[in-house]
Amino acid sequence: MHMLTVEIRPDWFLRDAHGSATALPALLALLGAVSETGSISKAATQGGMSYRHAWGLLQQFSERFGAALVHKVRGQGTVLTPLAEKLIWADRRIGARLTPLLDSLASELQQELARVLAADTRGVRLTASHGFAVAALVAQLREGGGAVDISYRSSTEAVAALARGECDLAGFHLPLGKFEGAAAANYRPWLNNGRHAFLHLAFRELGLFVAPGNPKGVTGLADLARPDLRFVNRQHGSGTRVLLELLLADRGIDPGAIPGHDSAEFTHAAVAAYVASGMADISFGVETAARRFGLGFIPVCRERYFLACDRAALAQPLLAGVAAAMAHERFRAALADLPGYDGTLAGTEDDLSTLF
Repeated sequence: MHMLTVEIRPDWFLRDAHGSATALPALLALLGAVSETGSISKAATQGGMSYRHAWGLLQQFSERFGAALVHKVRGQGTVLTPLAEKLIWADRRIGARLTPLLDSLASELQQELARVLAADTRGVRLTASHGFAVAALVAQLREGGGAVDISYRSSTEAVAALARGECDLAGFHLPLGKFEGAAAANYRPWLNNGRHAFLHLAFRELGLFVAPGNPKGVTGLADLARPDLRFVNRQHGSGTRVLLELLLADRGIDPGAIPGHDSAEFTHAAVAAYVASGMADISFGVETAARRFGLGFIPVCRERYFLACDRAALAQPLLAGVAAAMAHERFRAALADLPGYDGTLAGTEDDLSTLF
C-alpha cells in the first residue's frame, strides 16, 4: 500500500451578523499575486482564473469590508490598499505561528492512519525546533520515499525527548565562540558524548530583524532597551532565546528594560512576521526568516545546528540513511539556497566530548 501524506493548513473566514461565512483563501491568493505583479490581469492568469472572476472577487470583498482593496497608482500599476496589506500580513502571521503545531499534528495523524491501514511506514522520529534546515531535511527524506514522524518542540524539549527514547533524532543548536559552553549547559542533563552521536546539520547566521531600510536606526543589541522600540521574543526553552539571554548578560543589558521582552513566539518566521506587519520594531533570529519577509538584517553571531541520536543507532540502516541524505550534494545545495545557512559539513559527525 502506498504511504499517505497528511497536510493541515490554516484557513480563516469572515462571518456577518446573520452567520453567513465567506472563506478568504482565494482572495488572499489573489491579493498576493496583485502585490507581486502589479496587475489584476496578470494576477488572475497566475491564479488560473479569468479577469472577470478576479475583478468580481475584489469587488465582493470590498463591499463586505466597506473599503477598497486595490487602487491604481500612476507608474506602479495596481497596488494594494492598507486594508489589503493588513490582510496579507495577518495571513502570514497565522501561518508562521500555526505551521509547527499543524505539521506536528499532521505527522501524528499520518502515523495513526498508517497503523489502522496496516501500512509499513516505520520511519525516523525527529523532534526539533521549527527551522528552515530541518524543514528542508524532512522534505528531502520524504521525497526520497522515507517516512518521517516530525514533532516540533523547543531545543531543550527535543533533547529531553531523545533521552526518554521518544525520538530517534533531536535538534539543538550551539553558538560559536565564548557562549558555546554556557549554551551547552542547558542540554547537559540529557546529552552524553558516550551515549550520543552528533550529526552536523548546518551553520547559520543570527541577528536583529528590523523594518526595511532600518528606519529606527538600529545598530546593535544595545538598541533593544530603547523605549521607542517594540521587541518580540521567542518562547522560553527556545535555544534562540537562551542565546539572546547570554548575549544580553554579556553586554550588561537588563532584560526587564526591553519593551516586549516577555512576549513569546514559537518560530523565527513568526517573529519576522510581527516586524514585517508593523506590530513590532525589532526581533532576533536566523537570517533566512528576515530575508523571506523582506526585512533588514543586522548580523550578531553564528551558530551550529546539530541532530543528536543514540550512538549505537547511527550504525543501523534507518539513521545511517538519514546521515547519508544530509551529506548528499543535493541537500547541501538546498541549504546553500537558504540565506544565512552553510551546509558544507551537513551529515558529518562532530566530536562534542568537551561539552557533553
